[in-house]
Amino acid sequence: MRPLAHRLLVVALPLSLLGTAISHASEIELPNTMAWTAYGTNSSGYAQAVAIGNMLQNKYDSSVRILPGDNDVSRMTPLKQGRVDLCACGIASYYGAEGVMMFADRDWGPQPLRVITTSTASFGLSLAVAGDLDVETPADLAGKRIAYIRGDDALNKGTEAYLAFGGLTWDDVERVDYPGYGRSFDGIIAGDVDASFTTTVTPPAQQLASSPRGISWPVLDPNDEAGWERMAAVAPYFRPHEVTAGAGGISAENPVPSASYPYPIVVANQDLEDNVAYGLIKAMQENFDDYKDNAPGALGYALEQQDLQWVVPFHDAVVEYYKEIDVWTDEMQAHQDNLVERQNVLLSAWESFMQDAPSDDEAFTTDWMEARATALNDAGFEPIFE
Repeated sequence: MRPLAHRLLVVALPLSLLGTAISHASEIELPNTMAWTAYGTNSSGYAQAVAIGNMLQNKYDSSVRILPGDNDVSRMTPLKQGRVDLCACGIASYYGAEGVMMFADRDWGPQPLRVITTSTASFGLSLAVAGDLDVETPADLAGKRIAYIRGDDALNKGTEAYLAFGGLTWDDVERVDYPGYGRSFDGIIAGDVDASFTTTVTPPAQQLASSPRGISWPVLDPNDEAGWERMAAVAPYFRPHEVTAGAGGISAENPVPSASYPYPIVVANQDLEDNVAYGLIKAMQENFDDYKDNAPGALGYALEQQDLQWVVPFHDAVVEYYKEIDVWTDEMQAHQDNLVERQNVLLSAWESFMQDAPSDDEAFTTDWMEARATALNDAGFEPIFE
């Protein structure tokens, strides 16, 4: 496992680079048309894709066709099949790169994904806790009733990560199963459960905040190294984040020290043409002012919001862009190389595993996860998912 300082780095950039257009010798060359997948039409992720697409059309005459997807698999399948250039995905893109959860399946396995850019906005991702309980930190959740959403690996992993920050596991709380995310918030309001994982700005959180129980958000001390170590061991994609937007009175004047990870995460396959990857990141940075106010959360694409040492490797052409603008360091390159090596280990392990994979689906998943862990351990990497 990487040292804490490496995992929790949020890049600090020279002020002279922020909010300014930077001119370079390399030109932006984008195709006449591109296809992206994104979240549903009512989502902020879709609105951001539209805003970026409008900028690309206006500035470079490059038309973006956006295909909304109802779930992670429907968003990533066209990317896997080569029918779209990019996916404005959620954290499932990381699960896909790792070949775990819904991707520990014979039709998937680890995907050779590369990040183009991400958005980290003002909201956080946290456990929404009923406000009538005395819960100030994740450790205070011991013995409380915590929602488990059947079939939603990402939400449950987020809950597990928060419990780990407080030194807890599912064994230390009362797990209450729900068939869907919205139902769990109905359960909190009704008094049947005490907490459920969400973003701080989601409508169910707002509804809980205005209910008789109210809402609270556990504080994550950014200086609690042991807590962040435990959280990263479960879900290394979380980063410390000062949340300035959310239900229950969270604002710039009343922030909450918490955690977040990017949304959307704009990913492509590793074989996306260099000129497309390079053109996209350069166009999005140099024309940031043209779309940053045109969709909720679009401010999160700012240069200073980019975590250049995250958990999925960047496309090589994106790295070249960051080198051109003098923000890419030797430490970042070492981190990038490490991520690429990890992905190569996973892809090789999958290829070997599939040569004699069991036909039974349950056995397939179990055996793959064991083969995956063995390959990563043998190469000196933490499996994380076991």
